[in-house]
Amino acid sequence: MGRFARHIFICTNERKADDPRGCCKARDSEKVVEAFKAELAKRGLKGTIRANKAGCLDQCDRGVSIVVYPEGVWYGGVKVSDVNEIIESHLLGGKPVERLVVKYEPKIGPEIQSFRAV
Repeated sequence: MGRFARHIFICTNERKADDPRGCCKARDSEKVVEAFKAELAKRGLKGTIRANKAGCLDQCDRGVSIVVYPEGVWYGGVKVSDVNEIIESHLLGGKPVERLVVKYEPKIGPEIQSFRAV
């Protein structure tokens, strides 16, 4: 295992104002990043859990989008007011916040199928 038990990647991508999908930056993703960083530091978790800014996670219409690794849990519509609940329930308690979880099914073509672990 690496230095951190978990990584939180928070999309901070910005699209043009007229893009119909919108973007995470316009939905205050920078404030979500800062809230995660501040709360993790306040709880003494800064060296165990890392909150990172991320480029586009290709979930623009569901922003603010975040993904937590190593579990690979995707969240959408995250607001600053959700940060403590995600930390308490998921990061500390091991139970994802279901009301924010995005059921993400990657589209895997035949050329990638052979690389799947069995």
